[in-house]
Amino acid sequence: MADTQIIPPQHDLDAKWDACLDLTVRRFVYSSSAGAFAGLLFFRSPVTRWASIAFGAGVGIGSAYAECSRLFDGPPTKLPLPKVSETVAQGSE
Repeated sequence: MADTQIIPPQHDLDAKWDACLDLTVRRFVYSSSAGAFAGLLFFRSPVTRWASIAFGAGVGIGSAYAECSRLFDGPPTKLPLPKVSETVAQGSE
């Protein structure tokens, strides 16, 4: 009999890849459709219509890439805010 081990969710790469592929396909299709609709609504030339579809596809793939990189690497680290000295703040008033 094979031992079944439960993989913690943060280490389950199969589930992460499935989620990323699903997210990428959905965002690509939805944003390309939105670009096609906007192209039909606003533009007359076929070239600009195709450009709006390509722009929508790029936005969809870019947002999916950002979400997938967050999913694989975890949330980005927050950088500390720079300190503002009292003398600089009072000197500008």
